[in-house]
Amino acid sequence: MAKKRISRARKRILEEPDEFITFSSKLLQFSTKHKGKLACIFGALFIIVIVFSGLQYSSNKSENKAFVQLEQNMTKYEEVKKNMGTEKAYLDVAKDFERILEEYSNNNEGKKIARLIFANLSYDAGDFEKAINLYNIALTDFDTKIFYKNLILNSLGYCHEAKKDYETAIKYFEMIIAEPVAILKDEAFFNLGRLYAVINANDKSIGAFKKIISDYSDSIYIELAEEKVTG
Repeated sequence: MAKKRISRARKRILEEPDEFITFSSKLLQFSTKHKGKLACIFGALFIIVIVFSGLQYSSNKSENKAFVQLEQNMTKYEEVKKNMGTEKAYLDVAKDFERILEEYSNNNEGKKIARLIFANLSYDAGDFEKAINLYNIALTDFDTKIFYKNLILNSLGYCHEAKKDYETAIKYFEMIIAEPVAILKDEAFFNLGRLYAVINANDKSIGAFKKIISDYSDSIYIELAEEKVTG
């Protein structure tokens, strides 16, 4: 199988401290029914959870209401963001998201998804403490679903990196590579390679990049890993 290659522009982006590579930017669209109402970057979280976890709108009235409120919040967020920017949009919807988290039971799927999206919004607005708190709770919500668990661990790593708490960020990326499944492991090794270098653990840094080369030949990070090892 041919190796995937990335553009020089993409490589420059990846060389910088990442602004949430996977959790938001790799999500798909919410659904064709709601296409155009929600921005792809956040609304997509719905369809991923529904398709891969088997979640769907419940016949329970309370469950449906939570999803409806969540959709309304995201529509509002995108409208304000378009006209007034991310920070203003976040401030305008924060109380609405808090209301969902307060009103519904812990097993309400709409509430769980709302928490993940609210965590994303918090990160994008620079409220890293809030994002970390929400993601830590979400770890319990999705503890048995490895795909989402690794996404959340990845997000926690980026949050702590944004705070320059590199040791804690490393801990979360190491948790991903310790999982028995391969989900996001190549990205975790790439991030570990970067962060080990930041804390001057250079042998570990090179080792992480070599792991990508040896075990993840189709990774989008392989060219960068090769440059780090040979350069």
